[in-house]
Amino acid sequence: MRLSFDQLYQEIRRVFIKYGMSAEKAAVCARIHTETTYDGVYSHGTGRVARFADYLQKGWVDPEAEPTLEKDLGALQIYNGNMGPGILNALFAADRGMELAGRHGISMIGLKNTTHWMRGGSYGIYAARKGYIAILWTNTESVMPPWGAKECRLGNNPFVMAVPGLHGGEPVVMDMAVSQYAYGKLAMTRLAGKKLPFPGGFDRDGNLTDDPGAIEESRRILPMGYWKGSSLSFMLDVMGAMLTDGMGAADLDQVGKGSCGGASQVMIFVDPSKIASRERREEILEKALAHLKSAVLDEHSQGVLAPGEDFARFRADHDANGIFVEDAVWEEIVGL
Repeated sequence: MRLSFDQLYQEIRRVFIKYGMSAEKAAVCARIHTETTYDGVYSHGTGRVARFADYLQKGWVDPEAEPTLEKDLGALQIYNGNMGPGILNALFAADRGMELAGRHGISMIGLKNTTHWMRGGSYGIYAARKGYIAILWTNTESVMPPWGAKECRLGNNPFVMAVPGLHGGEPVVMDMAVSQYAYGKLAMTRLAGKKLPFPGGFDRDGNLTDDPGAIEESRRILPMGYWKGSSLSFMLDVMGAMLTDGMGAADLDQVGKGSCGGASQVMIFVDPSKIASRERREEILEKALAHLKSAVLDEHSQGVLAPGEDFARFRADHDANGIFVEDAVWEEIVGL
């Protein structure tokens, strides 16, 4: 079905208030879920509402918790998220990181003992719209087998990079899980009755497959780049824990408080205005984008997209036709 931004926002906000959040905090979280859906990342927008409500009900997320400072090293600060809502903790960390980067040129915020931040790209976009460069990641519990194994020992550890856009336009942002497809993408593809565009994991018999349901059943999602993605996932996990004095996948697996319960997140911000003029930075980006799009298209291509450019296409479609929501997902949200 298709809904307006406000219809979607108001219903999600209602649910979060129903499950124990204050009206103010529910409004912020509902806005992020709605914006995520508006950008076409359905898996972490509408697709995460029911699960978040479940975590609130189980006490795995504390709706009243606030982050507390544990270490202050100037441009580097470490906070304990105290198992508060991941969206609110991440927005707090981004605001604090940009404040420090404005002062020092660069900053790093480590956020330990937090919960699922939903779409990581939200915070990269947030920072880039304010003129900052952002590099962000989170670790997760084990949901992906290392290359050469069939048992999960790695997180999919979403990784984000964002830079301000041209002439005040939308940021250029890369937001990716380290698996070829995140579980949320598998679920939404399965609900739509579709196959994946490319193989995304193995079935129970060890065969590479594009069937999202078979991959969900086996829990054998594919690391992007095979052994390279496996190594990247491991390093993001270890660095996330080390740079926050927090937990890695081995510990998160034992905590057992849902997806990303107790996760460690790292946010690095740079104020590029301290390095080069806006004109020079836009010259660099404009030249890079032109170079990217000058490539001759392959036989099956529908065009080359810069990172984050797909969001603009979803926004245009949603502005014209309403925001797409799977019927089953909407029924679940309304029923909460």
